[in-house]
Amino acid sequence: MMCHTYTAMACVSAPVHVGPQGRIVLPAELRKELSITQGERLVARVEEGRLILERPDDIVARIQRRFAHIPSDVSLADELIAERRAEARRELEK
Repeated sequence: MMCHTYTAMACVSAPVHVGPQGRIVLPAELRKELSITQGERLVARVEEGRLILERPDDIVARIQRRFAHIPSDVSLADELIAERRAEARRELEK
């Protein structure tokens, strides 16, 4: 099985089969590599034709890192509302 490494993390791959009702069993070596335990919940999404499984906490951490450069006193919601109101005013002035 071919393994493409895009990050510095170790690359572990294993064949996965789709069973009845679309069930997928993660092979033991993948569960061990990712410390996935029985009963743990993962979020599944499709990205560029790939199935991605992530822990909810990892998703939150990734999103927080993405916006970490924004100062804590800045509200993106307030900025968006202000932009929309300015745009609406410009439309009315036409």
